[in-house]
Amino acid sequence: LSTFTGTFLGISNIHSIELSVRIIQKGDSSMEEEIVELRRMHPHPLTGGNFTLCDTFYFCKKGIESIVEDQVTQRFTSEELASWNLLTRTNNNFHYISMRVTIIWGLGVFIRYCILLPLRIILAATGLSWLVIGTTLVGILPNSNVKDRISDLLHITCYRICARGLSAKIHYHNKENHPKKGGICVANHTSPIDIVILANDGCYAMVGQVHGGLMGLIQRSMVRSCPHVWFERSEMKDRHAVAKRLRDHVADKTKQPILIFPEGTCINNTSVMMFKKGSFEIGKTIHPVAIKYDPQFGDAFWNSAKYSMVAYLLRMMTSWAIVCNVWYLPPMSQQDGEDAVNFANRVKSAIAHQGGLVDLSWDGGLKRGKVKESYKEAQQKMYSSMIVGLRSL
Repeated sequence: LSTFTGTFLGISNIHSIELSVRIIQKGDSSMEEEIVELRRMHPHPLTGGNFTLCDTFYFCKKGIESIVEDQVTQRFTSEELASWNLLTRTNNNFHYISMRVTIIWGLGVFIRYCILLPLRIILAATGLSWLVIGTTLVGILPNSNVKDRISDLLHITCYRICARGLSAKIHYHNKENHPKKGGICVANHTSPIDIVILANDGCYAMVGQVHGGLMGLIQRSMVRSCPHVWFERSEMKDRHAVAKRLRDHVADKTKQPILIFPEGTCINNTSVMMFKKGSFEIGKTIHPVAIKYDPQFGDAFWNSAKYSMVAYLLRMMTSWAIVCNVWYLPPMSQQDGEDAVNFANRVKSAIAHQGGLVDLSWDGGLKRGKVKESYKEAQQKMYSSMIVGLRSL
C-alpha cells in the first residue's frame, strides 16, 4: 500500500505540473493518442490487465479543462471584446479610469439614450404599426398575384423601417444565391432580430409557435397576407404533423421560402451548434445563410436567461448600431445515401466556414438542460473500444 501511495503521489506531482501547463492551451489530439502518450511516459502499469492508473489523468485533465472553459457555456454569454466600445456591457467600471474617458462615456450615454433612443422607438413603433394594419388590410383582398406583390412590398418596407429603428447596417454577399420560392432557408441564430436582418432583402414564410399578447396580434395579422406556418403548442410536439405542414408549404412553388433556425436557440455569434434534423428530413433544396454580427458597435446576442424581450430590445436600441454581414451560400441538396443528420452537419459546416464561426457538434439545448446520457455513454464506449484495441496489439 505504501508503495502504491508513493507511486501515485509521484505521478500526481508530475501531472499536476503537466496539467497546469497543458490546460492553458488545449490540444487537438484524440483520446487514444493522449492515453498512449501517458502510457509511454509511464510504461509500468500499477494494476493488472490493460488498465493503468495513469489513464485516469486523461479524464482528470479533460474535466479540469471543462471547468476552466468548456465549449458550451461560453457560447451563451456575450462575446468578449479586445477593446472597450464605450458601452457599459463590457466593463461597468472601465469609464472611471480617467476623467477624459469618463467625459467621453457620459457624452456617449447622452447621445444613445437622449437622442438616438427616442428616434429609434418612433421608427420601430411606426414599422410594427404599419405591419399590423397593412397586413390586416391586405388580407381582405382576394388571393391573386396582385395581393402577393402588395404583401411582399409591405413586408419589406415595414422590416426596413424596423431595421432603421436599430440603426442596422447590413452587408449582403453573393445575392445571386438568394433563396428561391418553394425552398427552405436555414441560418445560424443569434437574436430575434435575425428575421428583420434577412427580411430586409426578401420575403420569407416564418415558422414558429403561436403566441399570445402583442406577439400573437402580429402573428395573426401577418398570416392574413402571407402563408406563414404557425403551430399550436400541442402540434409542435408532433414531428409528423410539423413535417407534413412544411412539405405542403414547400411543394407550392408560388409560396415564399421557409425561414428556419435549426439550432433552436440563440448562440452568441462565435460558433454554430448542432442543427436539429427535422428541417432536413423534408427532402427539398436547402438554401444556407450565414449571419455574422460585428460586436464592436453593439451586442446582438439575446441572453434570454438574463434579459427579457423588452430589456433586450432596449439594449439594442441604446447600442451604437447593429452591423452585420449576410452571406447567401449556394443551394445544397441531400445526396444519395445521406441521412438527415449528416446532411444537417454538412450544411452547418458550410455556414460556419463562411461566417468564420466555430463548428460545434454540441446541442444548443444544453443551454437549459443537462447533458444526455448518450453523450456520457459515447465517451465510455470510446474508452472501452480503445482498451480492446490495445489488448489485440
